[in-house]
Amino acid sequence: MASGTTLLAVILKLLIIFFFTGWISLWLLKPTQLWTRKWKHAEDIANDTIFGYYGLSYAVYTFPIIAITIIGLLLLDLKVGYRRSSARIPSKSNIFSNPLIVNSTVGILSSIEILVAFLFIVFLAWTYYSRISEDFKKLMPDKSLKLNAWQLKYLRIATRFGLLAEASLALLLLPILRGLAVFRILGIQFEASVRYHTWLGTAMILFATVHGASTLLVWGVSHHIQHEIWKWQKTGRIYLAGEITLVVGLVMWITSLPQIRRRKFEIFYYTHHLYAVFLIFFLFHGGDRHFYTVFPGIFLFSLDKLIRVIQSSPKTCMVSARIFPCKAVELILPKDPGLKYNPTSVIFLKIPAISHLQWHAFSIISSSRDDDHILSVIIKCEGWWTSSLYDLVHAELDKTADKRKEIPVAIEGPYGPPSLDFLRYDTLLLVAGGSGITPFLSILTEADSATFKSRFPSRIQLVYAIKKAQDFCLLHSISHLILNQSTEKFHLTLKLFVTQETPAGVGIRELLNEFYKIRTLQVNSVCSGYAAYGPESPSWMAAIIGFCSIIFLIFLICFNHIIIPSGKRSKMAKGKTPSWAVDLLLIAAFILALACSTSVAAILRWRRLKKGIQQISQREIKPLDLSSAEARNAIEEHEVHFGGRPDFKDIYDKLRNESGGSKIGVLVSGPESMKESVAAACRQESECIKFSGKRTESCFTFHTLNFTL
Repeated sequence: MASGTTLLAVILKLLIIFFFTGWISLWLLKPTQLWTRKWKHAEDIANDTIFGYYGLSYAVYTFPIIAITIIGLLLLDLKVGYRRSSARIPSKSNIFSNPLIVNSTVGILSSIEILVAFLFIVFLAWTYYSRISEDFKKLMPDKSLKLNAWQLKYLRIATRFGLLAEASLALLLLPILRGLAVFRILGIQFEASVRYHTWLGTAMILFATVHGASTLLVWGVSHHIQHEIWKWQKTGRIYLAGEITLVVGLVMWITSLPQIRRRKFEIFYYTHHLYAVFLIFFLFHGGDRHFYTVFPGIFLFSLDKLIRVIQSSPKTCMVSARIFPCKAVELILPKDPGLKYNPTSVIFLKIPAISHLQWHAFSIISSSRDDDHILSVIIKCEGWWTSSLYDLVHAELDKTADKRKEIPVAIEGPYGPPSLDFLRYDTLLLVAGGSGITPFLSILTEADSATFKSRFPSRIQLVYAIKKAQDFCLLHSISHLILNQSTEKFHLTLKLFVTQETPAGVGIRELLNEFYKIRTLQVNSVCSGYAAYGPESPSWMAAIIGFCSIIFLIFLICFNHIIIPSGKRSKMAKGKTPSWAVDLLLIAAFILALACSTSVAAILRWRRLKKGIQQISQREIKPLDLSSAEARNAIEEHEVHFGGRPDFKDIYDKLRNESGGSKIGVLVSGPESMKESVAAACRQESECIKFSGKRTESCFTFHTLNFTL
């Protein structure tokens, strides 16, 4: 059975490599004259078939990425099932995961990230050089604009910057897929790949701005701007559509800057939904031939979005909630016993009582092994939405039990790693700052409830930096682990750093008293909603993608053969760009294909749902017993430091001596400044080990986690 699974996994990987190599080769050959000649010949042949040039464009430009996604999801499903039944796989130090560049401007970059970014820049340079050099060889006067030589050359330069924006747009939406994300095969989670989306979006807007501004400049100096800027021609580049696309893109980019996104999240959230306007007008501006090159990301993103809407549409309600003295809220939510997830998983929450549109991502702090019926998240109140949630729960807590109302919650997810390979080290060093502790709470809870000791390290050290002593109460869910060191599964030591307070005579024993200040809201009634069931299996996702692809192509062919007369269609196929009428047909075919696919997904979803939620008896954490000898010994092993930040070089040195040459996984979750400090220290340790040549030296492998988006 295992050999058959392994063989199938190898075949799927080879297919992914085949399609990916073909797709990359396509982009490399596209700027060449050889490709131009062959493509025109292929279009002439395709025009005489039922598929037409649009079928050819779809098969060549769009299908490879869709095929990679389908095969990747099948491989992911196979990998998850295999991991569940397999024993521990020894962790290997991956040189690509360790930081190579640590900089406050660009962040933390690994070797593989730098390599991929470099190759992408080389590709853009190659594409631009090939196009512009050929344009200059065949430069022809523009009769309508009457441009001189330098104006004509500058216009061609501006036009080709649009192709660079198009290449960035082709990749832009792939990193932010959730349910259909195949990056998980490479160990890249959604919350980590968001920054790739940010980089690509910035590059796209830069190229598009140069493209649009330079074109307007040429029109201005040639005194044609008044005529050209408002032109919505029937064929060719629709200039007004391009201007609308650029303006919408700039609005989305400006409102996504950290200065606005962090302070005015609502502005960022709502303006980012202008992407639909952006993509539609891009289609009108570039035409469907150019649109097929960026269509894979749009196709997958749209389908992913609608499937997520179906998954999250049945609302549930919180079972209970806890209010912490550090102004944080823990929500306990119902889940189906069959829903399993790995630690560090993320869910998205929407609370209609606060906002009917806003979704926010939070790390799950509970383990599906520890409790079959509930999952928990901790939310630190730092903005309008989170503060409103705190006030909402606090208001219900102040009411009597008979007057408390249900608080409906919509749940999307969870999304998490397909395996626990990133935790399989001899020793784990967990470094957290503030609410960045949340992913590590799930790791520790999972390790405590794991059936097999070999699934997790035998030694775990938690370094936790907080601003105020009251933030210590966020460790409430693992209080039993802090006091219980007799477990045979792993040994936990805590190093706590309180950076903005310097009280005298305060230790772990005194900080544990913060747990007694936590207030619990128990919802006695059962809401008429649903438990969280989680996303569909990757295999079902792959089937839905394949179904949607086939339906889209059928509708596209039917519309083009029924609505557009054959003579007119043949004439347009020979033109440089199609009319906007063909673009509307593409949009119509896509909308109908999405409608059919989401209907199938909805039917599959409703078959899984069970009306109502069973009464859940929440497992309460036992009261702390600080008087036992075991608790006193455990307290003595932990450290508390006030008024300073962690010295990671010192922490690494001590851990190396204690571990005795073992493989150490370093996981960090917290502010960017903390991540950079940990990454810099880890890089320095790796260099020291590399040049020492001693096999007994401990090996540090760096991982970073994003606890929020």
